Amino acid sequence: MIAMARSSTLKTVLPGALALGLTAFVSPGLAQAADAIAGEAQSAPLNWSAIVMFLAFVGGTMGITYWASQRTRSAKDFYTAGGGITGFQNGLAIAGDYMSAASFLGISGLVYLSGFDGLIYSIGFLVGWPIILFLVAEQLRNLGKYTFADVASYRLRQTPIRSLAATGSLATVTLYLIAQMVGSGKLIQLLFGLDYTAAVILVGVLMVMYVTFGGMLATTWVQIIKAVLLLSGATFMAVMVLAATGFSFETLFETAVDVHANSEAIMAPGGLVSDPISAISLGIALMFGTAGLPHILMRFFTVADAREARKSVFYATGFIGYFYILTFIIGFGAIVLVSTNPEFRDAAGALIGGSNMAAVHLAQAVGGDIFLGFISAVAFATILAVVAGLTLAGASAVSHDLYASVIKRGQVDEAQEVRVSKIATVTLGVVAIGLGILFEQQNIAFMVGLAFAIAASANFPVLFLSMFWKKLTTRGAFIGGGMGLASAVLLVILGPIVWVDILGFETAVFPYKYPALFSVTLAFAATWFFSVTDKSATAQAEEKAYRAQFIRSQTGLGAEGAAEH
Repeated sequence: MIAMARSSTLKTVLPGALALGLTAFVSPGLAQAADAIAGEAQSAPLNWSAIVMFLAFVGGTMGITYWASQRTRSAKDFYTAGGGITGFQNGLAIAGDYMSAASFLGISGLVYLSGFDGLIYSIGFLVGWPIILFLVAEQLRNLGKYTFADVASYRLRQTPIRSLAATGSLATVTLYLIAQMVGSGKLIQLLFGLDYTAAVILVGVLMVMYVTFGGMLATTWVQIIKAVLLLSGATFMAVMVLAATGFSFETLFETAVDVHANSEAIMAPGGLVSDPISAISLGIALMFGTAGLPHILMRFFTVADAREARKSVFYATGFIGYFYILTFIIGFGAIVLVSTNPEFRDAAGALIGGSNMAAVHLAQAVGGDIFLGFISAVAFATILAVVAGLTLAGASAVSHDLYASVIKRGQVDEAQEVRVSKIATVTLGVVAIGLGILFEQQNIAFMVGLAFAIAASANFPVLFLSMFWKKLTTRGAFIGGGMGLASAVLLVILGPIVWVDILGFETAVFPYKYPALFSVTLAFAATWFFSVTDKSATAQAEEKAYRAQFIRSQTGLGAEGAAEH
């Protein structure tokens, strides 16, 4: 149970203040369960058990970072951990990179609020992984070296394609980072009692240290540890919920229906997505966006070969699917154990801290103060693991794609490239901290929605067609990918979230919140059209080069191997 002193303090927190900051990490659809961040959340009392556990995590990961720094001697070590991560380890790391605090708190909060409908987002985030397993992972590992731009530009002209890929990567990473930093500041302010600005600076400094000194090896082990802690904590919560209902799902759902304000409606779908176009567009963004996220794609270069890459996706899909099942149980458990307890509600009867605090309150209900501290520390660890992966992906786009391949045209030594990557890491960290503080009281619901839209509209079409369509040309890829990126940005700005909610216009020019159906279609269509109409000698040479690329993508002949130490 929550102590009354803690309850009274949490009552002062703006209800829903966390909701956007957390749910917006992953998809703008989750923001339907929340209002915009408006005003500054007040700090909670210092949670000493959480702080002790978090300091233990930071101390352990700093030790790992030092260990990794002693083994990071080359560009391959820095970018891909030398290609020496096993499929199982990489599967855990991918899961750690993908399962954000928003997934844990946001989706369980959405289930708490809407019941069955919360599952649509869990499934949406999961269904992108079979696409990666069957269409992307093996070919990506066989063709690439450090970034997905290596694959997209394999037989195409380097400068335009790498510039486009780097632009898409940096746009995705920057938008993701802003949302992560704002959400982390709000979360840490509430759970740990730290000042918002101090919380954002702390996250930024730690992520820069992980990446700058430890590279991919340190980032991988931070993500693995985070995944183990998060899965362990969520499993304990789910088991305790089931124990409270006699390990009977029927009893759990029946009790939830009895106590929830919407009664049987929580077991029926259809309450969150208002029309078929929005549903399809959201699904496309979640499926193809996942397969275009640079920090996820980069992880497939950390394993030795295509076989290990396939194993990575297999394990990651299992861990992620299991995790989302747990969030569903946790959400319904919160309905049963949290909503019925008056200590978790404010004077108006609303859940203290908003619906996204449902899982945190449940942690206290089933495990007391110590387990609440553990879950709070895990939430912080989750943020650090995600932002470290994002930062490394962004730095790699700058150093490997732009600096080494575009500016220096490949004429650069490894030490200089890694030095540029570390400078880019520090720069990204400073920018992320600054923007995180700047956007503290802004509506950031559109940012990760836009990040997913860019990944689905600019990154995925070019990557997919470069691997599977021999007639793709540089002109088609550059114009199609550019139109996908521009249309995704434009439609989000003209849509309800930005045009109405932020800019204050009465009606939106573009009526849908999710642009992916239109921007992805435009990207594929434009890429096709400008490729088939390209009759230049360069286009003919690029088509002839496809056969050699296809053989390497399927067999792995000539692929990058693991580094030897």
